[in-house]
Amino acid sequence: MDGPLTQTLSVLRSEKLLDQLASIEHERWSHWQRYLHDQCVRGEDGSLTIPAELVRRWSSQLETPYIKLSEEEKASDRDQVQRYLPAIEGELERVLWSEEESQGAVD
Repeated sequence: MDGPLTQTLSVLRSEKLLDQLASIEHERWSHWQRYLHDQCVRGEDGSLTIPAELVRRWSSQLETPYIKLSEEEKASDRDQVQRYLPAIEGELERVLWSEEESQGAVD
């Protein structure tokens, strides 16, 4: 018998949700790449050079565990995660709601 945990795990592991999250991730990555490219100096050969100040800042962030980030940096990371939650919530609601409705039809 499928309980709520089994149903939830099924949704979280579904190919549909995986594709939704992958699409969001691609949008996030594309946004970051546009930002990064805009910050760089383009060489004659098309290469990009990241300004030294950004290299210092980002290198520092790369080495810093989340818990030790500034509140502003943590807020930025939380904002990024917020992009994923509507897809997860929507898919859970869709599956669990349809399950509740089908159980109600049986009762």
